[in-house]
Amino acid sequence: MGHRGKKAAASLLLMATVALAACGREAPVEPDTPRVQVLEVKPATYNPRVQLTGDIRARVQTQLAFRVSGKITERKADVGDRVTPRQVLARLDPKDLQNNVDSANAAVAAQQARVTEARAAFQRQAILLPKGYTSRSEYDNAQAQLRANESSLAAAQAQLANAREQRGYTDLVADAPGVITARHAEAGQVVQAAAPIFDLARDGERDAVFNVYEALVGQAAEGTPVTVSLLENPAISVVGQVREVTPAVSSQSGTLQVKVALPELPTAMRLGAVVSGSVETPGKAMVELPWAALTKDVHDPAVWLLQEGKVVLRKVVVARYLTGKVIIADGLQAGDTVVVAGGQVLHPDMKVEVAQRVNP
Repeated sequence: MGHRGKKAAASLLLMATVALAACGREAPVEPDTPRVQVLEVKPATYNPRVQLTGDIRARVQTQLAFRVSGKITERKADVGDRVTPRQVLARLDPKDLQNNVDSANAAVAAQQARVTEARAAFQRQAILLPKGYTSRSEYDNAQAQLRANESSLAAAQAQLANAREQRGYTDLVADAPGVITARHAEAGQVVQAAAPIFDLARDGERDAVFNVYEALVGQAAEGTPVTVSLLENPAISVVGQVREVTPAVSSQSGTLQVKVALPELPTAMRLGAVVSGSVETPGKAMVELPWAALTKDVHDPAVWLLQEGKVVLRKVVVARYLTGKVIIADGLQAGDTVVVAGGQVLHPDMKVEVAQRVNP
């Protein structure tokens, strides 16, 4: 083989080697473009009817308690009893308080004797002083002693009056007509002064009381009309107005208490009856989206928007969470295109392919 033949063979060998190397490398694969479903935003007026559950309570409720400590010997009322003013509901053992009265009586009698003695001594000094048989200082001392004993007598008489008054507190009486709604003590129990014994729902105006989450309080402002219906018979209803919303959230339930003033109640809507309250909220333009559309931007709720073939994250304000859907109050405008399916693998500025446009 000549020089030219050798050169041609070497070229062919080199080409074959390059071809084999090229066959051993695979061509790079283009990443798949995510396919998503989107929905065009069309705000609609949203005014849901808020349903609440509560009960009927007296406008004025009083806790009745003894004004002195002692042992309960009688309990004359129970839950559900109707009571009248000055009706005796319970009694304490009066023995200790009667001893206080007897002791105070004895103290008054002893002090009266001292006053009598001091008055006689002063009168003697008053007779002897003009005749020169006593000194002015003796006269002044007798007068001061009389005044001191008279003051002590007044104090002893005040203590006797207080002991008698305390003795009268052994009877627990109703201060107004109404119904006993709770009992906190039994006969034989030793109670402290001011410890609640009964709860009394006074006769008169009635309220429907509801525990409401803070997010709904704006829809139950004072003066808002509320339709209150008997839970066991919704046909029995009455319209009231919100009269009071507690300013502090309950640490136990996380709710605020809303009281609805009611006019004259139907007979079946008794004290303690379970009722439902219905509130019409004012209409507002909002957007309804399926649950799958909602994601979050760090800690805030957000949705993916489609803009020029790419997705961007937009924070939104959620008005209500419902079954299978959410109501967006702010953050979206008419015409925005929202990703409602396939958003789990997205990141900002990512190109996507629209697989389907969902009708709202």
